[in-house]
Amino acid sequence: MSNMMNDVKRHYDLLIDEGNDPVHDPAPLRAYMDGWDGQCLLDALALDRSQDVLEIGVGTGRLALRTAPLCRSLTGIDLSEKTIIRAGENLAGLTNVHLVCADFMTWDTAQRFDAVYSSLTFLHLPDKRRAAEKVAGLLRPGGRAVLSLDKSRSAVLDYGTRQLTVYPDDPAALSAHLRGAGLTVLPVQETEFAHIVTAVREEEG
Repeated sequence: MSNMMNDVKRHYDLLIDEGNDPVHDPAPLRAYMDGWDGQCLLDALALDRSQDVLEIGVGTGRLALRTAPLCRSLTGIDLSEKTIIRAGENLAGLTNVHLVCADFMTWDTAQRFDAVYSSLTFLHLPDKRRAAEKVAGLLRPGGRAVLSLDKSRSAVLDYGTRQLTVYPDDPAALSAHLRGAGLTVLPVQETEFAHIVTAVREEEG
């Protein structure tokens, strides 16, 4: 694992140590987080119970609690072991959830998915083209990718006691990478704090 991703892993491990778990946030803070995804992301996914879904950066399960009941299976991947353990506790009541602790960019799986989504995860990935190609390669024909991209252009997340370098996303540039990976990009949607980029792998034949 690169030093950069080790820093990301350490940061999210520390958030768990510090008691940070968005699943248990009070209602006003949960509503605030919906400003990045929420119903807009769920609508873009257009899930049904026949589908297998991947969440990149599942965190402690904030979004998975809403998406898992809408699909056949949900795989959640995250870099932080402590975060995955907490997600397992939060999602224990959902029998269709499978959690993986791994670096998405080096994760090797033969499985393909009907939908792949993430929220506030691509900002940790410096190689946007390769990330787009990775997402595209995980989609089945007819599958869709839905990515919530933070509108912030800051290259640093400031947590007071520490700072974390990030790589801001440009929706037009990422859309171009997704098209280059063979996907059809739908019109970009906006939430209060994010751009929602949706791309579809066309059916074969």
